[in-house]
Amino acid sequence: MSIRNKDKDTILAQSATIANTFWTRLVGLIGKRDLPFGTALIITRCQSIHMLFMRFPVDAVFVDRHHRVVSCVEAIRPFCLSPIFFRSRYVIELKVGTIRATKTSVGDQLEWLSPEDAESLGV
Repeated sequence: MSIRNKDKDTILAQSATIANTFWTRLVGLIGKRDLPFGTALIITRCQSIHMLFMRFPVDAVFVDRHHRVVSCVEAIRPFCLSPIFFRSRYVIELKVGTIRATKTSVGDQLEWLSPEDAESLGV
């Protein structure tokens, strides 16, 4: 599934994976060596992320139930925690530099290629 920023007409990710079980949400990208540009991990039911045991930093886009960006946190380093965003329903973890390259900002409207994909986020 692709993720597009409608307001900026940019693609955040051409290939996104959804972490929507207890285990996949807990593990996330732990154990991975890198997150290639153009790929993303979407973590459902998420208001904050941890970077414990991660090997690389990520950009994180926190999104509400209407698929609007609540916050953008650039380059969260390994062994750090993000702030808590109470309005967030899911987070999109991206390669560092993606937020800046796509000019994604608070309030931007995101969309998916198919409505079924957005429904699978459980928001």
